[in-house]
Amino acid sequence: MGAITPLQGSPIPRLLHRAGLRAAHLHVMAGAALGLCVGLWLRAKTVDQDERANAERRALFVGLWPPTLWLVGDTLERVTGSGRP
Repeated sequence: MGAITPLQGSPIPRLLHRAGLRAAHLHVMAGAALGLCVGLWLRAKTVDQDERANAERRALFVGLWPPTLWLVGDTLERVTGSGRP
């Protein structure tokens, strides 16, 4: 009996692939989220002191998205076999 990988039995990546989502789409979304995070952080520097904390929290929250999206894209790539040569 072979070893069970952590991804074996998880239908989520296959469902995402069947829905038309590809690893490249998630990687592009990760880059866009990174740009959005930087844009929000720069915008936070232009608002007054009362609103700055909320704007910085928003930028930090969006900053959590890129690694998550990138890893989901890598998982989708690995499970569906659509990796680069």
